[in-house]
Amino acid sequence: MTRLRVTLKEVASTAGVSYQTVSKVINKQAQVSKETEVRIWNAVRDLGYHPNFTARSLRAQRSFTIGYSWPPSPPDQTNPILDQFLQSMFMSAEERGYYMLSFPYHADPRKLLETYGALIHSGRVDGFVLSSIEYNDPRILLLLEKNFPFVAFGRSNPELIFPWIDVDGGQGIHAAVSHLLDNGHQKIAALAWPDTSRVGNNRMDGYFTAMNQAGITPDPAWIKRGEGRFSFGYKATCELFELPPNLRPTALIALNDSMAIGALQAAKDAGLKVGREFAIAGFDDTPMIQFLDPPLTSVRQPVWEVGQQIIPMLLTYIETGKPPEPISKIVSPRLIVRQSTSGQPLKPA
Repeated sequence: MTRLRVTLKEVASTAGVSYQTVSKVINKQAQVSKETEVRIWNAVRDLGYHPNFTARSLRAQRSFTIGYSWPPSPPDQTNPILDQFLQSMFMSAEERGYYMLSFPYHADPRKLLETYGALIHSGRVDGFVLSSIEYNDPRILLLLEKNFPFVAFGRSNPELIFPWIDVDGGQGIHAAVSHLLDNGHQKIAALAWPDTSRVGNNRMDGYFTAMNQAGITPDPAWIKRGEGRFSFGYKATCELFELPPNLRPTALIALNDSMAIGALQAAKDAGLKVGREFAIAGFDDTPMIQFLDPPLTSVRQPVWEVGQQIIPMLLTYIETGKPPEPISKIVSPRLIVRQSTSGQPLKPA
């Protein structure tokens, strides 16, 4: 015979407490003694109790589900930073009795907003996490209009007030450029994204600030803008090497590691010793860059910490109906120095 579902009252009877106490402990809504908590979880395990989420959702008028969608990576690229962010959010949500629902991302804004609208009106999700935020982001405008809970990983237009957490990319690039300046470099190039990129502009603010503080006005020829991929990093760096000797950079920063790796390969193909003859720093500190030859200096984002913080911010919004306080947070990245920026620039012959 099929065993009927174990009930909350059976767990309570086995643990010697009320079923209300069991419910609050399981849902992390009450503090009890360590001994009582151990008895409850032992009873849950021994009896094979599984919460009835359908009944729970009906009682609470919530789905206990958080929606998240992201732009896909190019077919020839992995995205370990995204993987880390996802794992962190999944774990943080599950610890609090929620689950993540991933759904397709559409480049067409109309289709994208239709998907968000369908999830809202069907009650499939209680809130959203957003990332890859840009200026006038249509998702933000829609969710603000509908007064639907969300928290974004990233900022948008200054006049838009909404809950967000962001990494100070400008601070990270400032640290990287300052490190190169301290090593004696003055002709420092930048591999950047198009100036329509909000994240890119934030990071480039750090570049211009550090250079201006050093009394250096970057030559426009040092700034290369394009798609943040290996191929662009390689091509742009080759173009930098074609500049006249008196203008040619001795170092560069890239707004992501993919471009920095392209730059590293271009420098090696040009016969330069990376680190001693040409310095390169990236951004993201992706896992494999420490194994390059030479290992790449990069700015590390605290992505795991962002995932751990963004879920409680969203759940506060969902469960109270009010945005979290403070409504926004900025977290600092950290420069990880490796051999790709070691040494001082060689003086021109």
